[in-house]
Amino acid sequence: MTVTILQRVRTERDGCDITSTERGGRDITSEEAIRSDVDVTVIVPLHNCRPYLDRCLTSLLIQRVALEVVVVDDGSTDGGDALLDLYASCHRGVIRVVRQEASGGAGRPRNVGLSHARGRYVFFCDADDYLGPQALERMLAMADRNGSDIVLGKIVGHDRKVPISMFKENAERVPLGDSAVYNSLSCFKLFRREMLERHAIRFDETLLVGEDVVFTTHAYCHANVISVVADYDCYHLVARPDGTSIMQRQGSRDPVSWLRMIRRPIELMLAHVRPGDLRDHLLRRHFRMDAFGNLGRPFLEAGEVERKEIAAEVADMCERWLTDGVRERLPAIDRSRIAALQDIDRLVRLAHIESASVRRELTALGWEREREGRLAISGKVALSTLERHDRPEITGGDLALVLRRRHVDPGPSDEVVVPVTGDCAGFTGIVDVTTLSSGIWDVHVSVAFEGVPRLARLGADGEGLIAPPAPRVVGDVVALPYFTHPYGNLSLDIGGHVVAVPGGARLVRARWAAGHRLVLDGEVSVGAVAPAAPAADAVRSLVWRERESSRERREPVTVGAGGTFTASQAMGRLGPGTWDAYLELDLGGPPARFRIEAVPEVIEQPRTWWRGAIRWSVRPYATAGKGRLSTVVRTLGPRTFIRRIVR
Repeated sequence: MTVTILQRVRTERDGCDITSTERGGRDITSEEAIRSDVDVTVIVPLHNCRPYLDRCLTSLLIQRVALEVVVVDDGSTDGGDALLDLYASCHRGVIRVVRQEASGGAGRPRNVGLSHARGRYVFFCDADDYLGPQALERMLAMADRNGSDIVLGKIVGHDRKVPISMFKENAERVPLGDSAVYNSLSCFKLFRREMLERHAIRFDETLLVGEDVVFTTHAYCHANVISVVADYDCYHLVARPDGTSIMQRQGSRDPVSWLRMIRRPIELMLAHVRPGDLRDHLLRRHFRMDAFGNLGRPFLEAGEVERKEIAAEVADMCERWLTDGVRERLPAIDRSRIAALQDIDRLVRLAHIESASVRRELTALGWEREREGRLAISGKVALSTLERHDRPEITGGDLALVLRRRHVDPGPSDEVVVPVTGDCAGFTGIVDVTTLSSGIWDVHVSVAFEGVPRLARLGADGEGLIAPPAPRVVGDVVALPYFTHPYGNLSLDIGGHVVAVPGGARLVRARWAAGHRLVLDGEVSVGAVAPAAPAADAVRSLVWRERESSRERREPVTVGAGGTFTASQAMGRLGPGTWDAYLELDLGGPPARFRIEAVPEVIEQPRTWWRGAIRWSVRPYATAGKGRLSTVVRTLGPRTFIRRIVR
């Protein structure tokens, strides 16, 4: 199968006729002169990845860019060299192999690959990972459009954690100081080679772990244009089932070693970036993800002595580099950690608070009878700390309900905090829906543990014993509580954006009036369990919709007491066709339409009249089955009349 794939890709390559197998050094064959138009050099460090090499190289060869692949075999002993030579012989001038003694890490083979690279850009791909078929094509197009120095392509993890904050949307040019790109310090990116050479950006060969963090940090410091491809799965990061990769080995992220390693990229960044907002933004990443990240679950898993070493390393980093600007950018739990660096027991409790899940249960949900538009929400909440670690007694306080409007970045008008009565064992909050603007509001419970707030969605219990209360019309707005699918979280739809508004319009009487007008008298209500009349100004118009063409015609509606309404339509204005009748309401969101229900007994008889030489025929009727008002309008002109007689 491998040979078949190679032959197919080779045919597509059209002209790769020289192979090169190099052994260290810089002795390159005459193919350099031939392949001088390389857009991307893909550098693949290889050490005992025979089971994954086929997939990796095939994913590179199908890229639709002018590329070369430099594979640096770092002393492999698993027989992968034979497969590598096969690929190189089938794709001469595209795949080059450099062999060297095992170095133990990825830094040296990547640096060797850089010394052989000829492309305008370089991309680093580990031999156990692979690229999406259009990855380099999309990233290169982004780079050429913007003159990018670095292009981040979306990373997908296969049993591996991957960064996601910087891949929310494509970005042609993203500022380093006002984005999340610096959160990603892996080297799986497209780099402009000229930038790397001009600033001597290389991997730290003394590091087995974190060498790419140093490299990428240095590159960010010199990048004038950074771009992001977020709408395509570019890089597939794979966990080996046998756990033999460096990052999967036990102890590869030893907290103390990591904290000592991370000083190198921090000092490198500080040497290039002046004090100010940009430096504070970049430092926040290192404190949040590197320093305080090791005070979370890794801190719980460490022994007593190692915990003291971790706290001491973090304290030293804070003393050296923590500025007021960084502190302001940190969440509450990290500010609490800064104050507790000399208190190991409190650091343990804070680690439990951050690592544990918040257990919450909705116990009651319903509208208050005394005051209209007030929804009572009751529940209980607790912290589920990790069982395999010493679990301290942690009690919660400072409870509140928090409502956030969906698809909007929370701000003063898009987040509502509702105070509650009671405690974690049982609380109740009253939501006044009249204070909520139109949209979808997700309900959370906020609880503070030792002054650290935790936020969790509030939903129905696992047995589904609590049903959402019936929709409620408050003034001219409808509020629809519902549980999301499939997670069963509580949300409020103000205005009927995603939840269908229950209700109906019923025809009481239809009659003909002067001018061949069909006058409709009816009643409208909103709700299913206890239907209520909407406000008079909520009833917008009578809408006639033609079935085949979807043409619509609107007429004003007069609204009376108790949801009664009257509307009339000059039927000659509709035109030929079958027209269905709707009543349209404005209930604070998208227009809500109710088909007008009717029974044959209340519908007026058909009517026929002449307008000049044209005969008009109008037949109102109730549809079969559901009984809804529709009207058939037909016209008969002289030609049609004669044609019928002749037949």
